[in-house]
Amino acid sequence: MNKVFSNPIILAVDSSSIIEAETLALDLKDYIGGIKLGMEFFNSFGPEGVKTIKKLNIPIFLDLKLHDIPITVYKTVKSLLDLEPAIINVHASGGKEMMMAASRALKESNNVKTKIIAVTVLTSLDNNDLKEIGFDEKSDTLVVKLANLVKDSGLDGIVCSAKEISLVRKSIGDDFILVVPGIRPHKDKLNDQKRVMTPKEAISLGADLLVIGRPITNAENQIKATKEILNQIK
Repeated sequence: MNKVFSNPIILAVDSSSIIEAETLALDLKDYIGGIKLGMEFFNSFGPEGVKTIKKLNIPIFLDLKLHDIPITVYKTVKSLLDLEPAIINVHASGGKEMMMAASRALKESNNVKTKIIAVTVLTSLDNNDLKEIGFDEKSDTLVVKLANLVKDSGLDGIVCSAKEISLVRKSIGDDFILVVPGIRPHKDKLNDQKRVMTPKEAISLGADLLVIGRPITNAENQIKATKEILNQIK
């Protein structure tokens, strides 16, 4: 993945404005490794919107968190692969058969550029939230369990919080992509995130890619904010 992304910063552009997304990408493309396009963007502009951003020659993480029956995920992944994003993700909680269907769609395609990863536990959830929705395990235990299921299903990596990086690396090893959201250069600005860490801490623990949105997009000087994060990482 390091050859695809020039640095670990993946800018989260969850916007319903194509102009805003293009402007952010153009302004920051020399300082970031890639762009994450989420559900808000995709539901507003669809595949054509992705193609518009792709013309800017920046790697795209298509963050749609697919979670459905295996055949639906298989067909959806197959159609998304035509866009050749750097990364597509599914939800690990969709189960092994669903993830294997996503992996099969990639293997049957001519696409050699895209990696498929799976979301484990959202960084907006803590142990109380997990208990409320019916999980007995704590977040770190659940993430490691799901990470192993993802690996066994033939996918390339996971999305996890920085809090679980060390545990996943110990359980699975280095040959597994860890994409980490919930990154906050300043821990006093959490927004709706609960399991967070600074960029430097996450990289030192073994994160491959850091998904960073509001600390950059809401900054008064977005380039300066991005450079500061890069300096933290270095």
